[in-house]
Amino acid sequence: MMVRWLIVGGLVVMIGLAGTAEAKTVRVKGGMTKSGTYRMPSNRTSPNRSKLDNWSTKGNVNPMTGKKGTRNPW
Repeated sequence: MMVRWLIVGGLVVMIGLAGTAEAKTVRVKGGMTKSGTYRMPSNRTSPNRSKLDNWSTKGNVNPMTGKKGTRNPW
């Protein structure tokens, strides 16, 4: 009986981990824009084809600001 619960618990954890995407952080240099305004250095997620791991997507939280994502991933 205990073995069954361990197996079920392990499967639940594996399924939960498989659904998460880890966004890597990329540093963006500051500098002048074409319009002449200064843009501060910042961080963003590394570019990829997924919309699910962007900080602005619903269900994600920006680790730098703590702000929750509001954009629909689809």
